[in-house]
Amino acid sequence: MRTKSIKSALCAIAAAAVTARAGVARAAEHPVSLVQAPLVMRLSKDEFRIAFGLNAGRIADRGCAGVVRYHVDWKTEDGTSRSERRQVNYSVAPRSSRSITVDRQYFDTGEGQHTTEIVRVSVERITCLDAGDAQTQLAAAIAGTG
Repeated sequence: MRTKSIKSALCAIAAAAVTARAGVARAAEHPVSLVQAPLVMRLSKDEFRIAFGLNAGRIADRGCAGVVRYHVDWKTEDGTSRSERRQVNYSVAPRSSRSITVDRQYFDTGEGQHTTEIVRVSVERITCLDAGDAQTQLAAAIAGTG
């Protein structure tokens, strides 16, 4: 009986810690937007770079770090269509208002067998958390709790 109450107490403490950490991450978030639509660069038949220009406005003096979560809709020359969710990390230097991040991706159903076209790239979410404790907060953002 005593073991159950100890386990219950530990679970409650762990849940409170996760909730508190998520609250701290949310409180430290800054608004970030795209400077323009994502830029897609073809490198080969199925290899691409997707660049995101970020406008952080007036962020904290210490800078910030975050994640760009996005969807890519693509299709191969044989008509196969796919949609994938991706994410890329970025950082904004202290006292800066803009940054850029580039993600390298391969899109194909077989390694280099088809010419692939990117149909659409849409950004789902951009986070920007204070750089002071960015490692912990970034991990929470990636996990979806921030």
